[in-house]
Amino acid sequence: MLKQTVLAAAVCLAMVSVGLGAEPTRPNVLFIAVDDLRPQLACYGQSQMQTPNFDALAARSVLFERAYCMVPTCGASRASLLSGIRPAPRRFVSYTARADEDVPHATTLNTHFKNNGYTTISLGKVFHFPTDNLEGWSEKPWRPSRSGYQNTTLQEEAMAEHRAKYPGRTKVRGMAYEAFDAADEAYPDHETASKAIAYLEQFADQDEPFFLAVGFLKPHLPFCAPQAYWDLYDADEIELPANSGPPTDAPENAVHTSGELRAYSGIPPEGPVSDETARKLIHGYYACVSFIDAQLGRLMTQLEASGLAENTIVVIWGDHGWQLGEHGMWNKHSCFETSMHAPLMIAAPGIQGGTRTASLTEFIDIYPTLCDLSSLEKPAHLEGVSLMPWLNDPATPGKPLAVGRFVAGDTIRTDSLRYTEYRKNRGAGDLTGTMLYDHTSDPGENENVVAKPPYADDASALSRDLNRVKGRDSE
Repeated sequence: MLKQTVLAAAVCLAMVSVGLGAEPTRPNVLFIAVDDLRPQLACYGQSQMQTPNFDALAARSVLFERAYCMVPTCGASRASLLSGIRPAPRRFVSYTARADEDVPHATTLNTHFKNNGYTTISLGKVFHFPTDNLEGWSEKPWRPSRSGYQNTTLQEEAMAEHRAKYPGRTKVRGMAYEAFDAADEAYPDHETASKAIAYLEQFADQDEPFFLAVGFLKPHLPFCAPQAYWDLYDADEIELPANSGPPTDAPENAVHTSGELRAYSGIPPEGPVSDETARKLIHGYYACVSFIDAQLGRLMTQLEASGLAENTIVVIWGDHGWQLGEHGMWNKHSCFETSMHAPLMIAAPGIQGGTRTASLTEFIDIYPTLCDLSSLEKPAHLEGVSLMPWLNDPATPGKPLAVGRFVAGDTIRTDSLRYTEYRKNRGAGDLTGTMLYDHTSDPGENENVVAKPPYADDASALSRDLNRVKGRDSE
């Protein structure tokens, strides 16, 4: 892990170079995406998971405590972030969303860096589809080839058992989780980290700056990780969420049926999963996060060993949140805090690390921030704001709101409230339902208070703000 003394030395060296009139060296960018990552890491004040490398990176970063994705599904979230453009009822809707199709006029983040002389490399899952925005990469995007499942016999037996138990469900995947006594090297994300390490070794010998995007697959389903990472946790101590039922008075379409999870063997086609299965799922999620933590540690160790660390910006983000049984839901795909809230940390030369900010942050803010950190002009189409004020002073007053959406729902988060509107026609039509949660008294979003008289003015004001940001007058 990088040490504060290394960063301090880099800052001093940069200051000396400027004083001598030397041309400043453009910083490199290590851009790390982690699929389905909840802000449940120890550095986020949680104690359930073991994440020493995430925590070490936080110790040299500015940690954004309240960062929000634009759309809680893989393809749409990534396309919005990498284009710097907000989603809409006909733009960035599903996991199949592509930047080159939905916003072909936009210069994506990687393309902008490539156009400014950077070597741009994509490893693992960066865009949802590796063929999205191909012209923005210096080389063809690379994905690992191996499967996450290790015990193929067990998986085939599980699928056969599931088909027999639920006739008609022939299109079923293996189990939703797997612990196997295998080395880290057997898993795709280890392969991705190794590939990234090889590139860092190569970049150490070139003068051209790099934009290296590394996308880890886990903790996305299925929760497959080496047994050693499952063994980090005592199965008997895995706790189920206290709010496993739907919120009071929530709109009908606010709580989904966990369709993504239903595709796996051993999961009933409808209804709640058993407590035993729920604990296995949570256990598997924790194991996968700890496995990714180990890969992050390998990557950061190599960054320091290569001599590149002092001039490299490191950004790590989860593409959206994830539900582990809250409100009876698994996966993401909702307008609740559990889907919209995700981790974000930024470490950069000249920026004081080991700090955190409670400012509301949107993922479309990442693109303009990286432009400023790299002294690149910002494209005119960007809709986010640079986070430089908060990187320089985390106590700076933040933006007043964060807006996102999923299919028919549009949601707005303020300092203490989350308000959501559901509309027909994928959110473009008539209003069908609303919900409002007061995070000062109800951080778990268990009681929809939109119809309670004390919140009438709040709901009206938030509706106006939400529709203003979306570019539509409130109805």
